[in-house]
Amino acid sequence: MPTYIWKGKGVSGGLQTGEITAKNPQEVYNLLRERKIVPTSVKPKPKELSLSFMKKGISGRDLAIFTRQFATMINAGLPLIKCLEIQAEQVEKSNFKSILKKVIGDVEGGSTLADALKKQKSVFSDLYVSMVAAGEQGGALDVILERLATYLEKSAEIIRKIKGAMIYPAMIFLVTLGAVAIMLLFVIPVFAGMYAGFGATLPAPTRIVMALSDFLKKNIIWITVFLIALVVIIRALYKTESGHFKIDAFLLKVPIFGDLLKKQALARFSRTLATLLSSGVNILDALEITAKTAGNKVIEQAILRSRQSIAQGESIANPLAKEKALFPPMVVQMITIGEQTGGLDDMLNKVADFYDAEVDQAVENLMSAIEPIVIVFLGVVVAGLLMAMYLPIFKLASEFIGGG
Repeated sequence: MPTYIWKGKGVSGGLQTGEITAKNPQEVYNLLRERKIVPTSVKPKPKELSLSFMKKGISGRDLAIFTRQFATMINAGLPLIKCLEIQAEQVEKSNFKSILKKVIGDVEGGSTLADALKKQKSVFSDLYVSMVAAGEQGGALDVILERLATYLEKSAEIIRKIKGAMIYPAMIFLVTLGAVAIMLLFVIPVFAGMYAGFGATLPAPTRIVMALSDFLKKNIIWITVFLIALVVIIRALYKTESGHFKIDAFLLKVPIFGDLLKKQALARFSRTLATLLSSGVNILDALEITAKTAGNKVIEQAILRSRQSIAQGESIANPLAKEKALFPPMVVQMITIGEQTGGLDDMLNKVADFYDAEVDQAVENLMSAIEPIVIVFLGVVVAGLLMAMYLPIFKLASEFIGGG
């Protein structure tokens, strides 16, 4: 629906202005009259030049801050529209501001908050919308938003730690690769030119390094094209259902990192399901939403298989116990106890806390181990290249001393 910019006079006679999303100008006039505003001008909002590639994305942290502030204002007794208007004024990112204005327009037009948020799928997930809907239906929107804010904050924190654990070694690897490439392309050829007139047979390590340098110089363009094509192919595969599944399955098997990803997925599964259940969402809908937010296709399909069994009358723990490779016995046992005692959401939160702590410890151990390993690796590679190129000089010097 189009957005209209309006001006009008309120009950006090003061001039007011704002934006409303509606089907046509007449609907805007009707909405303003319902709010006891006498409209003086209603004009379509001019379309902005689209520069989507320059827009900053809305991060999990941004959404967590928005939700926490939203919950605080609702709890303080402010009207829903007023809360949204304050948030729209406060957020810094223009795309988030625009989305909130659309939500305001929809709510002013008679939509529930959940329905208005559902239209903005790029920001508000099924999890978010379902919890808000449960909060509206149960008359406890402030409580639900508090739980949602806590969930988003913990999720954003754990994602930040996972990214930190992966970015560091990736950056070191790229620096190492860059250093080796510079040596092979620019430093080694200088030595090769110097040794060209020697006439004697060069040591095997020197010949290997010179051959590698020569190969890289002749094929640098084709190597670059191949690497770009490889990235494009992997990204294209990731967009297909089978390709996404295979890549996610491979990532779970990668030493060290696979275990880290699995623990992070288990923490997310437990916390998401606990948050939904404690908010009044029924178990089948909660499992479907949890599967979509799992972050890994292998785990998503395992949850959906379990959901089918639960829909046929099984307990939650039994089908999860069959997925031994993904759900450890401890998780299954905690869920079983939760079902038997009627405190499933509390047990799931304890599981999530346990795996959050496991991820924290794993990331800390990984960072401690990677730094010395990478430094040693970088030193060995660079020193090895230099030694290979200095071997002829050492050989020549030893022959000269021996001959002397």
